[in-house]
Amino acid sequence: MKRLTAPLRDVDGLEVGDVAYISGTIYTVRDRGLVKLVESVGREGGPPIDLNGAVIYHSGPIVRRVRGSWTVVSAGPTTSARMGGYDAVLISLGVKGIIGKGRPPDAVRDACRRYGAVYMVYPGGCGALAARSVKEVVNVYWEELGMAEAVWALKVEGLGPLYVAVDSRGRDYFRERAEEVRRAFREVLKELESGLRA
Repeated sequence: MKRLTAPLRDVDGLEVGDVAYISGTIYTVRDRGLVKLVESVGREGGPPIDLNGAVIYHSGPIVRRVRGSWTVVSAGPTTSARMGGYDAVLISLGVKGIIGKGRPPDAVRDACRRYGAVYMVYPGGCGALAARSVKEVVNVYWEELGMAEAVWALKVEGLGPLYVAVDSRGRDYFRERAEEVRRAFREVLKELESGLRA
């Protein structure tokens, strides 16, 4: 089990299959917020967050105001597959960690290998558990996009379990398991064919 602190500085010690828990400030990003974040890079003033070592969490949290301050009610992960091209750009600009759900696109794996970043999976259906790790809403950017699409800066403590699915060497858990299944399937077919010929 690995204990990580965001922003991340060095992820070379993380390998596919490692289980990690993260503390520090992370940023929730999903579709519209992700596009806006990438587009802000080339504009005056740049992005509202420091991308150097940043950890991006694919999540559209449910947040409410309690006595004048924000409280996160749920912060489950959203599917990462549709965000790959933009994620790869953010990784090239210094982001060191992406947290999401499911297999990321190949562009993310390639960017992790090229720029030294990791993609980690958080279990789907555990939004309330994730919310318990949120100690403070540090800030919110582009609130006009709506609660789920705004970029939330969250101070977390022990967010996890996170499963390292793509490491900084480009190993990809999903790709490796898919190849294992294909190999096993080919072996089963061979056995069936030899049994039919017998």
